Amino acid sequence: MGRYIIQISLLISILFSLFSCESDGYLNSPDARLRFSSDTVTFDTIFTTIGSTTQRFTVHNTYNENILISNVKLSGGDLSNFRLNINGEVSNEVIDVEIPANDSIFIFVEVTIDPNGQNLPMVVQDSIQFTTNSNVQNIQLIAYGQDFKLVKAETLKTTTWTSEKPYLVYDYAFVDSSSVLTIEPGTKVYFHKGAGLYVKGKIKANGNFQEQIYFIPDRLEKSYENIPDQWNGIVLFSGSHDNVFNYCHIRNANIGLQVGTIENAGYASAKISNTKIENMAYAGLFAIKSKISAYNDLIANCGFYAVALVVGGDYQFYHTTVANYWGSYSTKARSTSSLVISNVLIVPDSKGGSVTYSGDLENATFGNSIIFGNNIQEIELGDNGKNKFNYLFENCIIQAADTFNISNKEHYLNVWKGPKYDPLFIDPYKDYNFELDTLSPAKDAGKMEIGDLYQYDLLNKDRTTDKGPDLGAYERIEKKNAK
Repeated sequence: MGRYIIQISLLISILFSLFSCESDGYLNSPDARLRFSSDTVTFDTIFTTIGSTTQRFTVHNTYNENILISNVKLSGGDLSNFRLNINGEVSNEVIDVEIPANDSIFIFVEVTIDPNGQNLPMVVQDSIQFTTNSNVQNIQLIAYGQDFKLVKAETLKTTTWTSEKPYLVYDYAFVDSSSVLTIEPGTKVYFHKGAGLYVKGKIKANGNFQEQIYFIPDRLEKSYENIPDQWNGIVLFSGSHDNVFNYCHIRNANIGLQVGTIENAGYASAKISNTKIENMAYAGLFAIKSKISAYNDLIANCGFYAVALVVGGDYQFYHTTVANYWGSYSTKARSTSSLVISNVLIVPDSKGGSVTYSGDLENATFGNSIIFGNNIQEIELGDNGKNKFNYLFENCIIQAADTFNISNKEHYLNVWKGPKYDPLFIDPYKDYNFELDTLSPAKDAGKMEIGDLYQYDLLNKDRTTDKGPDLGAYERIEKKNAK
């Protein structure tokens, strides 16, 4: 009898052991380690008081058994600047998180940084701790913050924006007709989605080579670096005169810089020099019956027009690179030309018809410049036959079809057209580098008198040291072989 009792007890013990293993069902090795898609989550330049976008990483179970993470927690707890969503649960600490065999979960991270009253960028750090079978692993969290000056739906009187802190524009900043906005060298102006800078008075954005001025969107993640249409752009109303943009960067808007407005009487005027206008959803520079003096400018990669000069006006462009290789950001192919010059503009009205505006094109001169892109025809001329239509291309490379006539010496002097005169930009598609390759036909092809007027290029290189100035905004300086 005692023998059977012992056997039964043994059987119960074995069964209990088996069922215990089945009910547990998790890998219990103290050597078990989770695998992470990244060991560090970094937020690059977050504006203080404004929450970041959400970043995520994955936690992988690479084993053929289920894993139970006994604890996932934010080391700084509820006092941390960071916030977690752990596998769908919004909390800074979660216990008993299961990952099935050969599966994974998501961890989402956000951060808000408190201002510190200083002008310099700041850094906040924390970590996420994972405990599995007494094995502790950590993911580092790093966020770089920047305090800022908020401009929200604000009408500006005469004022100066300094480089001490960046400016963040929500909705709009409006310079009224009697005011001047001066922007000092090195200033950065960020724009939220839908925001813009609108000028009836005057803007003086006068940077220098060492301290350039930026007009850019407020999404600073690398994934947004080359996304257009993140803000509206800059508009100079007709009647706004003597505006200055020197050593400026204008990026990722709808229309980068609009000079002139169709609904306002008169014209706008601007001097644009040593400036890059890039990556706009519609147009880089859109001018309406206005007056522009421009040199050493790069205007590139826009969804419709890089440069549109309509309803007449008076324009001078020297050592300007107009380059449109649009196509990386949209499945919609660009059918429009990079450069449009016209003395007319037809605008749809609310009744399904259209309104036609026209004006005299007193002058549109392009000297020592490049107009090129990935379309067969990158120049469009629109003459209504009624208003003045005066234009001149001198020492320029133009991407144009064989049928485009450049024989008229009143309009074309030393002009080279077509794909065989590809300027050979270093990398127009990926790195958006529009400097010239050493074999570029644009090298030394410029008119010397124009080069002498604009001695230094967009990168502050001297144009007067070789046989002739290169076309476009960039001068290629060949390295001399060491003897």
